[in-house]
This record gives sequence, structure tokens and C-alpha cells, in this order.
Amino acid sequence: MYKIAVIGDRDSVLGFMAVGFSVFPTESAEEAARHLHRLVKEEYAVIYLTEELAEALSEDIAKYKDDPLPAIIPLPSRAGTLGLGLGNIKKSVERAVGADILFREE
Repeated sequence: MYKIAVIGDRDSVLGFMAVGFSVFPTESAEEAARHLHRLVKEEYAVIYLTEELAEALSEDIAKYKDDPLPAIIPLPSRAGTLGLGLGNIKKSVERAVGADILFREE
């Protein structure tokens, strides 16, 4: 059975334990990178990262971009959103469709 993990600052991720996710509170990008690479090896299907960490680990995340698993998904932290998740969706749609069909201005 596949597992789901959440990596981020303590206050942003502890609530995910209530729904059965594996939670990895971290204080630094280096620690988060270690968790990320270990979780990929342990065959987690979905790994959520707070947007601040996803931004800091963009090169590490890019290594797994074309792999079917895991899906590495940024999520807002308790401090709010950086717009990174929405930006990634936009890029994915543009790559799949060949045009920006979500955010084009009328």
C-alpha cells in the first residue's frame, strides 16, 4: 500500500497526522532534502512539502519530475501561500496542452 508524507515546519505539518499521513517536521532545507530522498527510496506515492521548502529544494524535486512516483506537491504553510503550487499547475498544463488555457487574459 502506498503512503503519503508531509515535510515542513512543525506548526504547518503536525495536523496531517490526524488523517494518517507520515509527518516529518523539519527546521532546515538540508534536513528536508534528506527526508525527501529517503522517502523517495521508501516508495512513498505522494510527498507534500511546504512551499518555502519546495522553493529551496527545487533542484532536488526536479530530479523526480518525470518519475511516475512520487508526486511531490507543494502546499502553503501556516504563514500563507507563495503561489508556487498554482504556478506548477500552470506549467504542467502548458506542457501537456501546449498553451496557457487556465490563466490567459481575456
